[in-house]
Amino acid sequence: MNPVPASSPTAPQAAALAPMPTALSDAANLAQRIAKAELHIHIEGSLEPELIFALAQRNGVALAYPSVEALRAAYAFTDLQSFLDIYYAGASVLLHEADFFDMAWAYFLRAQADNVVHAELFFDPQTHTARGVPMGTVINGLKRACDQAQAQLGISSHLILCFLRHLSEDDALATLEAALPYRAHLVGVGLDSSEVGHPPSKFANVFARSRALGLRVVAHAGEEGPPDYIWQALDVLKAERIDHGVRCLEDAALVKRLAAERVPLTVCPLSNLKLCVVPDLTQHPMKRLLDAGLCATVNSDDPAYFGGYMNANFVQTVQALNLGREDVITLARNSIEASFVCAEHRVALLEKLEQSIQ
Repeated sequence: MNPVPASSPTAPQAAALAPMPTALSDAANLAQRIAKAELHIHIEGSLEPELIFALAQRNGVALAYPSVEALRAAYAFTDLQSFLDIYYAGASVLLHEADFFDMAWAYFLRAQADNVVHAELFFDPQTHTARGVPMGTVINGLKRACDQAQAQLGISSHLILCFLRHLSEDDALATLEAALPYRAHLVGVGLDSSEVGHPPSKFANVFARSRALGLRVVAHAGEEGPPDYIWQALDVLKAERIDHGVRCLEDAALVKRLAAERVPLTVCPLSNLKLCVVPDLTQHPMKRLLDAGLCATVNSDDPAYFGGYMNANFVQTVQALNLGREDVITLARNSIEASFVCAEHRVALLEKLEQSIQ
């Protein structure tokens, strides 16, 4: 593996790459080493404070916080919007292709340490194009990191362009059109940002256009929004995966449908805790989702802000809910089966999973 290019600010890796505590259950130990896919990672949400400050210095961007410590101290979120306010401020340091490369490469190094063998990265182009950053700058920087991760780390990946739901559908349609020159670099589209008050049905046309282009479809629904948003994501947007979806348990008919159709849920436990969706990890619904026969997966969402990458989410959830080895294997297998890889690559990833169980 080659070092990070000299042009890249090297963010401290110690905290992210440190081993988990030793007093772990057998299932938690398995969760650390098992091969897994990550299907719900906002790449802008992997920007660690150290990298934010390094990029700010490199690009001459003034930040509202005097130090890394002051920025971290601001990560006391009460809901999704309080997080988004800081999230968008952090993204302001991303200006050049090298910045997007550095951000994604730092994520892939952490993913490798957590035995992630495939990742599907969400990115929010509107966050950047609104600041005058060209679409190509964003996508080319991310794609270069994806290619290097495959070549040097053996991690395959896809890019999923997400529309910001607090903006208009016209803005989303314009964003999709701007991305068409880079269509070959995209596997799908998604829907994220402030959920409450912005139902999936608001974006029916842009998702229809995306499907016509052959793009796969995912959507955030049922995190802070009601179960009805999940129904809309399925029926209006034709979503193939639901991002979060934890509130589906409030609707028995919805649970039955999700189980029957085996619609994957990309669940993010530490995010749910940090954003007060659940008061305590011991009350997280992951075990109930599994017991209901749902295709649940573990993911990190915005790990720099929510306190943990894949293994932190996996291990802490296993420990808090007393999950067993079979639960861990099911969650890992679900993540690979729910990915947008081709059938041949899926078989290869599942073989890696089996090998990692031994």
